[in-house]
Amino acid sequence: MKRILVCVKQAVDVSQLKVDPATRQLITVGAPRKMSDFDKNALEEAIRIKEKLGGEVVTLTVGHEDAKAVLREGLAIGGDKAYCVNDLGLQGIDTGGTAYILAEMAKKMGEYDLVLCGDSSLDSFSGLVGPRLSEILNLPQITSVRKITVDGDAVIAERSLEDASEVVKAKMPALISVTREINQPRIPSLMNIMRASKKEIITWSLKDLNILAERVAPRIEIIDVLAPKMERKRVKVTGESVQEIAEKLARTLIQEGVVGRK
Repeated sequence: MKRILVCVKQAVDVSQLKVDPATRQLITVGAPRKMSDFDKNALEEAIRIKEKLGGEVVTLTVGHEDAKAVLREGLAIGGDKAYCVNDLGLQGIDTGGTAYILAEMAKKMGEYDLVLCGDSSLDSFSGLVGPRLSEILNLPQITSVRKITVDGDAVIAERSLEDASEVVKAKMPALISVTREINQPRIPSLMNIMRASKKEIITWSLKDLNILAERVAPRIEIIDVLAPKMERKRVKVTGESVQEIAEKLARTLIQEGVVGRK
């Protein structure tokens, strides 16, 4: 195993988001950010493969200066090197532009055996960057993976489908996007966190990759993102006894479709 590239993203921590009750719009200004959970699973799996077969784990991200925080975390968890593309031309970049930049980063890296990424990002949940990246790099891709086994120059992956699972084999280099079921990411030790703080994070601009800003200009327009409307029916169940109230509650729940009748 020569090298494993892991694509990570600094995503909004959706568990900390607030909603404007008047407009139902998400308040993202000042919202805390973290490494997308699925990407952390991808990084953990890359490190486990390295521990068995050797090689190096390299993390890549596209974003602003503060996105380096997730790369620093990746180094503390066990990554060997970290690269970030930070450029003023990245304003409003979409999944197509992100995938193109990651592809150019991968090409500049040279040889690699695997590209790992999360099945989706924690915030947008589009699941588009991995497939787009594999298409640009002309790599076989395996999505929704919950188990990986390296067999010589091939990778065997178990995929989770809606009502079944399947086992797929592809020749490396290949791109694999993983689900949360694949592993439990480790928590870095204090010593590793201190070591990571001293490691270099290499930053590239679009010019360093010979990419014109027009090439990664957004082609997807997000019109609006609204929280779902939550309205209570305010049904009040009353009765003369506990048994009567329980029976009325059960009938109401069945009528509303909350529970099924047996």
